[in-house]
Amino acid sequence: MKLSELSEGYRQAAIPLREKLRLLRLALKTADDPQRRAALRHEIALLAGILTQCRELAELTAHYYERGFWRNDNYTL
Repeated sequence: MKLSELSEGYRQAAIPLREKLRLLRLALKTADDPQRRAALRHEIALLAGILTQCRELAELTAHYYERGFWRNDNYTL
């Protein structure tokens, strides 16, 4: 399997993450309890980071073998 074939998997993994983030943001708008709001903010921050990584990896793996493609410094050795 080539890295470029993994790109679609990362894109598909991002779909439920986006939906979960949308639901968490809606819950944050209606939450009254300060502890609940803090917990929701924390979960949103974690999932947003994971979603960002999915997007970056989808882009990296889609174009990995292309000459001249700038690779993200977070994913190089």
